[in-house]
Amino acid sequence: MEFGIPKEVRDLESRVGLTPAGVSSLVRRGHTVYVEKGAGVAAGFSDETYRHSGANVVYSAAEVYGRSDTVVKVTRPTAAEHTLFRPGQTILGFLHMAVASSDFLDALREREITAIANEMIVEPNGERPILVPMSEVAGRLAPVVAGRLLMTPGGRGTLLSGIPGVPRGVAAIIGGGVLGTNAARAFLNMGAQVVVLDSEVGRLQHMDEVFNGRVTTMLSSNYNLKRVTEFADVVVGAVLTPGRRAPVLISQDMIQRMRPGAVFLDFSIDQGGCSETSRPTTLRDQTYVVDGVIHYCVPNVTAAVARTTSYGLTNSLLPYLIGLGEYGILGMLDQRPSLATGINLYQGKLAHRELAQALGREVEIALPYVNSPAAVGAAGNGSKGGGR
Repeated sequence: MEFGIPKEVRDLESRVGLTPAGVSSLVRRGHTVYVEKGAGVAAGFSDETYRHSGANVVYSAAEVYGRSDTVVKVTRPTAAEHTLFRPGQTILGFLHMAVASSDFLDALREREITAIANEMIVEPNGERPILVPMSEVAGRLAPVVAGRLLMTPGGRGTLLSGIPGVPRGVAAIIGGGVLGTNAARAFLNMGAQVVVLDSEVGRLQHMDEVFNGRVTTMLSSNYNLKRVTEFADVVVGAVLTPGRRAPVLISQDMIQRMRPGAVFLDFSIDQGGCSETSRPTTLRDQTYVVDGVIHYCVPNVTAAVARTTSYGLTNSLLPYLIGLGEYGILGMLDQRPSLATGINLYQGKLAHRELAQALGREVEIALPYVNSPAAVGAAGNGSKGGGR
């Protein structure tokens, strides 16, 4: 199979779909990999390193798309890339189709693209193997970002760890999934007080056990959210509804009641955001202020540590790419049925029931496993405001 790695074109997007080590693994199995010139430079991977790994370094995105059966992206393709799609090819990436513009869906349909959303792939045990490293990185970045934004001028001037005689800062995390767990650990390690809210008691019990009672856990009810946002120095949104827009759990009234100079990190923004006051920002222009509260809503926050993130993405994605190269899409469904949970469109036709419902459309093609009760049940894990 011929794989393509185009350069990411969104502003300050430094991640790359596959590292040289990942390229080497595919090439050793007899596959061809095309890498656009400069695709990995911002993450610390030179073109020469890719060549040594067996890649064919080409000079344009058009050549990557034109030669590849499967294109490996990080973020959703931009409008400028839609015209480059080769009819019938497969595109993988963090697509977030439920909040994408209609022109992206139109381009996929017109070119009969098979679109696989990395964030929606779910294993039978409920784990999201390709989303996991992104969530781990974002969670561990949370206190780094929050600590900087809390500094004066602008922030509350609170040191999260406190000092003897001065209370520690309070971090409230909404969602007890992978991102929330990693954020809780990172805030604890920094010395902050940590409160975790989730809609599933089982998750809260797990958090209590993992952290030996050092984390305060609360059910994610509207009443508790109002209470916590009033006294928290930092609020972290880490909720996920698979295949759909993130649930809006934080009202503008809650934001108004937060302490002046407090920080709100909305890591659900890639799925639309979990607050009425959320809107996407960028790594170039990261924050804005609403009612005295600093909002940080960067969808690609993990691009700030592009090298680590690219390694993590490759580690989780490679088994699926190897399987696609060996068996193709339909053969891979027999070998690894969980892939079906990530197939949004198959040859230009909507193939995922949850996504179709979110878009107000009907499923247009039924693939093996993709709309089975088992697949839908796995995809539903973590819904209703659960953690990502």
